[in-house]
Amino acid sequence: MTRAVLFDTETTGFYPEEGDRVIEIAAIELSNDLPTGETFYALLDPERDIPTDSTRIHGITSAHVYGKPKFADIADDMLKFFGTSPLIAHNAPFDFGFLDAELARLQKPKLARDRMIDTLAIAKQIFPGMPNSLDALCTRYNIDRSERTTHNALLDCKLLAHVYVELTGGRQRGLVLDTDQHFVFAKYEKPPNYEPVRIKLSPQQLAAHAAFITRLKDAIWSQP
Repeated sequence: MTRAVLFDTETTGFYPEEGDRVIEIAAIELSNDLPTGETFYALLDPERDIPTDSTRIHGITSAHVYGKPKFADIADDMLKFFGTSPLIAHNAPFDFGFLDAELARLQKPKLARDRMIDTLAIAKQIFPGMPNSLDALCTRYNIDRSERTTHNALLDCKLLAHVYVELTGGRQRGLVLDTDQHFVFAKYEKPPNYEPVRIKLSPQQLAAHAAFITRLKDAIWSQP
């Protein structure tokens, strides 16, 4: 079993170095890249105001976090859930940066960067020059996001889990044609336990294909 943790944060702003804080964190456990049902979730008191511009994005107000635990209260439980597994996030450097800032306040070590899997970076490799937000990827892969009216960390994790499966090969991961080409992953060249299933054509199928080609005008298969 290959374990990974996919997570998302919501924050008071964009700049942890200027005092912005984490106000929501959600994580789901993956086994062989599929959700197990195990989750971690916390809505947090950021110990500061939540700007209205941020509330417009995630819908969380100061009233929502009143009386909620502080990051210091949940840090150990979060780290226990993370374990030593790879950590997957969309625009992962943003989320890692915020968690690093929160952990630094508690004099805890940063998250190791060799654990980072950034689905945004993977998407940019697969779809260069195209919109690669979570919404755009859900649309591209026909993933239902009708419940996503604002950014919600737990819902975003569930959507990203579907997107991640598609980005790393979909439900037929490992299936390749009988060529020397291999799908290249952003984090590693081949997933763990990679065993490609090669499609081989029978002599009858090859003959039928050749006959079909003769009926095509200027077929590229017939060009030298």
